[in-house]
Amino acid sequence: MTPPPVDVEAGYRPGLYRTSTMSRNAPEPLAETVSAVTLLTADAFPIAATSWIGEGARRGTVLIGPATGAPQRFYQPFAAFLASKGFDVLTWDWRGIGESRHGFSLRDARLRMRAWGEQDLTAAIAWAERRQSAGGIAFVGHSFGGQALGLAPNAALVRRAVFVASQHGWLGNWPLYKRPALALFFHLAMPLAARILGRFPSSRVGLGEDLPEGVALEWARWCRSRDYHGTWTGHARLEIPLFLMSFDDDPIAPERAAAALLLKYPKARTRHTHRSAEGLGHFGFFRAGRAPALWDEVAAFLLEGDAP
Repeated sequence: MTPPPVDVEAGYRPGLYRTSTMSRNAPEPLAETVSAVTLLTADAFPIAATSWIGEGARRGTVLIGPATGAPQRFYQPFAAFLASKGFDVLTWDWRGIGESRHGFSLRDARLRMRAWGEQDLTAAIAWAERRQSAGGIAFVGHSFGGQALGLAPNAALVRRAVFVASQHGWLGNWPLYKRPALALFFHLAMPLAARILGRFPSSRVGLGEDLPEGVALEWARWCRSRDYHGTWTGHARLEIPLFLMSFDDDPIAPERAAAALLLKYPKARTRHTHRSAEGLGHFGFFRAGRAPALWDEVAAFLLEGDAP
């Protein structure tokens, strides 16, 4: 299949990465190793995805769960890096984002944040299970991706996970001096804009692509609640190695909010590193060439327990 169109600024041309933009550890994959995939969820929603075939000895399948509003093309350099380490990789667009918009109205009732975890991620895990890769299924979640894992009914199929800049989104987890502005944003600005426009213009404030109305309203409601999305049973059941990276220059996932998310995975064998990483912020980890040592650290964690 022909790879889907992607962002040239991310260092991608159909079937070819420019080595100048890649991590020093990621060689150029052949065109036939990257293909478009459509996942069909239990509620019959088509999810646009991209499959990467790992090079050399196969190490399992890694699913990359995106941040809120982040299109899958943003994760392509990191996906190519993981493929160079022998992992099959799947990236996708949450429903209502990127190529998973499909021309539907952004007021469509199916476009909900909870459905990203309960439906879309479930379909991605099921896709990986059908591949029956010897190394099993691993998960890398960025921001909301880390919150979503426990929402998928089949999350127990995941053998280990890495969260990058993931957090518990209740605004009370932010420093006291930031809470008034956040309260205004989530109590008034986001709900009002979403209801008037039928979407929240996230692209205007540097928060990825515009969000469907239902996603924005649900997200705002969650952030106002101490219990956030309130469905943590699946998270509490997971007994897996879990590695969380957070960064001190990230205003979207401060250390306290990141640590609060890990508390929702009480049976997981967790490790949390909070780094001084000037310039990475919330999104920099996944940009090509910005954090090669951290990419190597994630790959090493994903390979723990595997034969060399």
